[in-house]
Amino acid sequence: MTRIFIGLFVLCSIFATQAQAHEVRPAYLELQQTSHDTFDVGWKVPARGGTMRLGLYVRLPQECENLTDPRGMFTGGAYIERWSIRHPDALVGSTINIDGLKTTLTDVLVRIERLDGTTQVARLSPTNPSLIIEASPSAWQVAWTYLALGVEHILLGIDHLLFVLALLILVKGWKRVVGTITAFTVAHSITLAAATLGVVHVPGPPVEAIIALSIVFIAAEIIHGRQGRPGLSAKWPWIVAFTFGLLHGLGFASALSEVGLPQRAIPLSLLFFNVGVELGQFLFITVVAVVVVAAKRIPIHVPCRAELFPPYAVGAVAMFWTLQRVASFGQLG
Repeated sequence: MTRIFIGLFVLCSIFATQAQAHEVRPAYLELQQTSHDTFDVGWKVPARGGTMRLGLYVRLPQECENLTDPRGMFTGGAYIERWSIRHPDALVGSTINIDGLKTTLTDVLVRIERLDGTTQVARLSPTNPSLIIEASPSAWQVAWTYLALGVEHILLGIDHLLFVLALLILVKGWKRVVGTITAFTVAHSITLAAATLGVVHVPGPPVEAIIALSIVFIAAEIIHGRQGRPGLSAKWPWIVAFTFGLLHGLGFASALSEVGLPQRAIPLSLLFFNVGVELGQFLFITVVAVVVVAAKRIPIHVPCRAELFPPYAVGAVAMFWTLQRVASFGQLG
């Protein structure tokens, strides 16, 4: 059994390393049509410190004319620029490039909102740094874009993955695991939809702090269980998973709000974003299952007390995140 805990901790470390290697805060480009041939442009780039930013720059089509000069400022951990442009064909068929993207490990989310209510959303990456603007994106393109965003968000959301991993370590028996993960899935699907559709309004920073604290709670429950003092999570894991799942759903909604939903395809885009989150979560659980099976086959002796190392490590990291996120409250506004 101890080998399994060590194997899961190694898996956790791998995912944490990948999340740190990838800039989990994507850049964001928004073009909002204000008349037949004019657009307001918003460009948000992750900041590195108070006066440094990622070297990413928007290259608009040559036919574009700046109506106002770009106005930039550092705020909320990002550098934001805004300006207005004119294009004779309303950008249809034109190509937008992100210079510098090929040399980074981040993504750029692009949202183009037109006067008729149609919206084109795309995710640019180092291997695909450009976008051809369409008059009206198809339903399939919208679905695929939001599906990919959902998968990417959960796989790069190391705090969400750590919570799922902690649940898998805590709960014994695959039937109870399935029930617990199902409760977590149902809960975060409810609040994701409610928050995205504007039914629930909760500030993002406190939610992110409580999400980190939920990982601390589960890590403590694992430790207590190993010490012969099983707590609430061991007795009714699905209740705990459902309760904290509501909070994690608010975290997913906060990420989705960065991109927004196309007005003419809100149900479709919301559905496929959630499906993407579930696919990413299922992929992670599958990898965990493979690691568990492999760990059982490794003939090595690990000290019994070593099984406490993974929950202590996970709890320590989550506690650091909690304090870090609480400390950031003073920077809001």
